[in-house]
Amino acid sequence: MKVPLPAEAIGGRLDGSTVAATLCYLRWCLEVAALHLEYWWLIPVGCAVGAYGTLIGAGGGFVLVPFLVLLYPHESTAVITSISLAVVFFNALSGTIAYARMGRVHYKAGLTFSAATVPGAILGAVTTNYIPRTAFNLVLGIVLLAVSAFLILRPANAEHTGRDEHDSSTIGKTRSFDFDWHPKTGIVLSLFVGYASSVLGIGGGIIHVPALISLLGFPAHVATATSHFVLAVTAFAGTATHVVGGAFTRGVFRTIYLSIGIVVGAQFGALVSRRIHGKWIVRALAAALAAVAVRILVAAAGL
Repeated sequence: MKVPLPAEAIGGRLDGSTVAATLCYLRWCLEVAALHLEYWWLIPVGCAVGAYGTLIGAGGGFVLVPFLVLLYPHESTAVITSISLAVVFFNALSGTIAYARMGRVHYKAGLTFSAATVPGAILGAVTTNYIPRTAFNLVLGIVLLAVSAFLILRPANAEHTGRDEHDSSTIGKTRSFDFDWHPKTGIVLSLFVGYASSVLGIGGGIIHVPALISLLGFPAHVATATSHFVLAVTAFAGTATHVVGGAFTRGVFRTIYLSIGIVVGAQFGALVSRRIHGKWIVRALAAALAAVAVRILVAAAGL
């Protein structure tokens, strides 16, 4: 877009209209500058969300959505979820690339689950247009609290780590996995996760990772990596639906700045995950979910 110069704006006249036009031009410049300054601080926020989201395989949406809900109380549910899903997509894509280099992505399971999540993700994105903010906050808080309780109450299964979780010799290689998983159960689960995650804008990792670990017997590190692969597909489908519906246009700038930080943070989170035991990943996820759930429920209650 061509920026009008002062001379062009005032037409060369030095009268009252000239001063007014010049002041309007200066005001326009300040507004543009303020727009960019307003969102620069979202880069380090995105970096932190990306690192932690990738570390636990949840995409960061479960942290970002509550943050957006509290920061922008007057935005619609559709705008909040569209921003979050777009950012989760970039985080999941970046994290998947990092995990793929480590050989932790179970591609067969990931492709199977991804195919099941897409229909649910599209339907969920459409549904957000009809959900009031108060109801959205309440449902989000309850879901986060329920998943946290599930992880805490089933420590034995949740902390299952499998064999060779920390084997760095698989980096950059195709890896074979020595555990059994149930495709039919995973498909049904993924269909639900696709819908729920798109409705809430959280990407689905906070639901998918615990389910992969506890219900399908995935080692924690393989679950986080494979979940990121599925997240990339799910979040893309949800974001595309919001773009078509027009909700995404109001969050473009915020998405860009958050995504810059997300991409960097995701690489760091994947690197750190190699040094952290699987059970600590699960415990960190449970603790974070509980804290965020309480804050959202308090906000929904108007306290």
